[in-house]
Amino acid sequence: MEEFLSTNQMYIVLGVVLLIWIGIAGYLLRLDRKIQQLEKHFKKG
Repeated sequence: MEEFLSTNQMYIVLGVVLLIWIGIAGYLLRLDRKIQQLEKHFKKG
């Protein structure tokens, strides 16, 4: 396991960074949907 980590450090870092960016994108998409629902609600009301 230690040898795997030492030889593939760059790929591990890239994988972690990719997961973080996917999480941020998912959060922003969910937030956008909630904002759209609120806008529809206040336009009707």
